[in-house]
Amino acid sequence: MISVALCTYNGSKHIREQLESILNQKMPPHEIVVCDDCSSDNTLDIFQNTSNSWDGATTIICNEINLGY
Repeated sequence: MISVALCTYNGSKHIREQLESILNQKMPPHEIVVCDDCSSDNTLDIFQNTSNSWDGATTIICNEINLGY
């Protein structure tokens, strides 16, 4: 089983391209887990819209407060 973990924070500029790259690998993952650090842009909306057509599992974890690096 292949899992991909993504940490995001205001990544709307690159999240679509990053996700499409992950999904177009020779062996795509079975699941993608996203942990978002209180993005104030539409990073999670883009992630959800882009991953809707994918059959794998997605889990989104949203921090309640910005934890930083």
